[in-house]
Amino acid sequence: MSQIVGSHDILLVTLDTLRHDVAAELAATGRTPNLARLLPGGRWEERHAPGSFTYASHQAIFAGFLPTPATPGPHPRLFAARFAGSETTADGTFVYDTPNLVSGLAKEGYRTVCIGGVGFFNRQGSLGSVLPKMFQESHWEPEFGVASPTSFEAQVTRAEEVVRELPDEQSLFLFVNVAALHQPNWFHLPGATRADGDTRATHAAALEYVDRHIGRLFAAASSRRPCFAVVCSDHGTAYGDDGYTGHRIGHPSVWTVPYAHFLLDHTPAEAAR
Repeated sequence: MSQIVGSHDILLVTLDTLRHDVAAELAATGRTPNLARLLPGGRWEERHAPGSFTYASHQAIFAGFLPTPATPGPHPRLFAARFAGSETTADGTFVYDTPNLVSGLAKEGYRTVCIGGVGFFNRQGSLGSVLPKMFQESHWEPEFGVASPTSFEAQVTRAEEVVRELPDEQSLFLFVNVAALHQPNWFHLPGATRADGDTRATHAAALEYVDRHIGRLFAAASSRRPCFAVVCSDHGTAYGDDGYTGHRIGHPSVWTVPYAHFLLDHTPAEAAR
């Protein structure tokens, strides 16, 4: 990462609330082809979330603590604040001297942009403003939120607009918090009704919806120069597993998340279209 920073644009996508088992199942059965073709080996890496709900997990992620590999460590990190005694800062780690990764990249000349999704990014109150305020530029509209059946399409359109408006020489750190997986998600499953409610099946249908549109996001992110992408979940959620529903709980369905990082080759905007 110490060589990537400065030479590549950087894209961080959190698929909010996505369970690892659902992500792995859909990748293995060909139901998310656009994601699978970019995943190393076509498979998600199993990792452990740094928090059991959005606010806690993103505070950790923005501090450089991405989801941790689900194997014994220590595991070197991609990004880390400089502090004495760190056992996960390695030779290739991008080390910054600011309170968080966002400001660390800004200090390196990156334009930092947040396209929010769930309520912790909606800027409608003090709590919903904490995470967006880390960025030089932040965007949220009701169309990006959990109640919108077309939330991800709207977010991608905004991302495309952000990229088009940047000068060619300006490096970009683009963060997108994808709300489509989060409850309510019943409307992503054809034939489902509000009365049916959210289930593991509607969660999977929401991921298929995201996969249909994520190619546009990747194309935009790599339209100016090569791009380093991190795509992961911030936490999972339970749908009746062992009697549990939701998240902010200590259940494997919440703590076990999918993760991937990969390089996106430079694809000029004309070629992407």
